[in-house]
Amino acid sequence: MPMSEENHATVAVTGVTGALGSRIAARLAERGVPQLLVGRDPGRIPELPGAQRRGPAAYGDAPAMRRALEGASTLILVSGYRTGRRLEEHATAVEAAIAVGVDRVLYVSLVGASPVATYLNARDQWETEQFLAGAGVRHTVLRAGFYTSTPAALADEEFVVSGPASTGRAAFVTHEDITDVITAVALDEGPRSEHDGAILEITGPEALTLDEAVTRIAAATGRPYRFEPETLEEAFARRWQRGITGEQIETWISWFQAIEKGEISMVTDVVPRLTGSPATPISDAAWWPEPKTARGVR
Repeated sequence: MPMSEENHATVAVTGVTGALGSRIAARLAERGVPQLLVGRDPGRIPELPGAQRRGPAAYGDAPAMRRALEGASTLILVSGYRTGRRLEEHATAVEAAIAVGVDRVLYVSLVGASPVATYLNARDQWETEQFLAGAGVRHTVLRAGFYTSTPAALADEEFVVSGPASTGRAAFVTHEDITDVITAVALDEGPRSEHDGAILEITGPEALTLDEAVTRIAAATGRPYRFEPETLEEAFARRWQRGITGEQIETWISWFQAIEKGEISMVTDVVPRLTGSPATPISDAAWWPEPKTARGVR
């Protein structure tokens, strides 16, 4: 049963038109949490009980973010897509939140975030984590593993997933498990939380090679997905011939290389510890995207 709104402080959620942000907002609405749903295009923001739609507000637009976040006490900051200015945009959003009285930030980062991460997006995420550590605001970093759905979305029209990774492993995690962990942290609303200052690595239940993961996706969907390893040279040439930009190719290849190097292979107990349920295996994932729909790694 949803809880009454007076039992909860107001939570602002960004990225609510995306696959993860929309799930977080829906789950909080189910729990009766009053929300401010923040986005660049208010017309695309979902209508949910107990939620106000705020915007247009881009991360890098400080006045718009201050208006959008007015009245919130917690900000769930879902990372934007890599633009080359991710740190600057995230910092602007956090500073706007602090300016209007937000006292806690929950930041959705990436497993493997570090200044020397192989996956380029994970370097950007680490920079935001460092900014938060010095921003003087209560915060929790929620490092999400690679999505269970991403290999399916990376497949071509013949359901082939190709990339430079053969023996490396990743603990793929579902959007739903990430959502449940973030919801659990958001609902821990006291003046202090055991999660303040913590870095929570959110992973699936086991580390799989891409061949193993794609084979399980094929079994779960009934579609003929298969994985074909490539050399770095083959991976570059194939994407270049399709007219993909150099930056996109670099990011895409680095996703596979991070898997090959084992940087995303850790398996943690964060999902069962915070949700009370085991992490979801690939075979039990709730949904699958269509091929050729991946963003951010293409």
